[in-house]
Amino acid sequence: MELAINGSDKKLSVSDAIFDREFSEDLVHQVVVAYRNAGRAGTKAQKTRSEVNGTTKKSKKQKGGGARHGALTAPIFVGGGVTFAAKPRSFAQKVNRKMYRAAMAAILSELNRQGRITVVEKLDVETPKTSGMVAMLKSLEMGRRPLLVTEEASENLYLSARNLPYVEVRDVQGLDPVALVGADSIVFTADAVKKIEEWLA
Repeated sequence: MELAINGSDKKLSVSDAIFDREFSEDLVHQVVVAYRNAGRAGTKAQKTRSEVNGTTKKSKKQKGGGARHGALTAPIFVGGGVTFAAKPRSFAQKVNRKMYRAAMAAILSELNRQGRITVVEKLDVETPKTSGMVAMLKSLEMGRRPLLVTEEASENLYLSARNLPYVEVRDVQGLDPVALVGADSIVFTADAVKKIEEWLA
């Protein structure tokens, strides 16, 4: 298949396996969840009744004082331990390379079908100014959350987009499923598309 290049009569020939693949919601959901879980610190920690700092001495006599209780470190007391205390753990889920690449291709294909992909010859600004980035996005008629993808993003491009909320700049190496799913519209350079094809082939 072919993708139209914005502002040019040329068309970019791309692989059907990457930009015209059948969408699999289950696969994409699994990969997106796994990617987000891999970013979780998993450092939450609570103390059990055996770890709480406090005496384990019986708090009052067994009879004559109402309810019968032992140590005040029990979970029913304020300042006591937690019954099922959370401990540091990993949230990582295993995703095969083949699954990850298939999910990326499925997302790109669906974005292309929805008309949310724009291809340009070049994506750069001469000086690192926010006004230049705003003008470029306006000319491309991007949505509220645009994602700009280049083969190797220049420093000027990063700096120009830094002060704009919801505008993301990525190079192909830093592309991930969460960034693709969260973007309203995506701008690829022609070189970036070719590099993505090499990566997902």
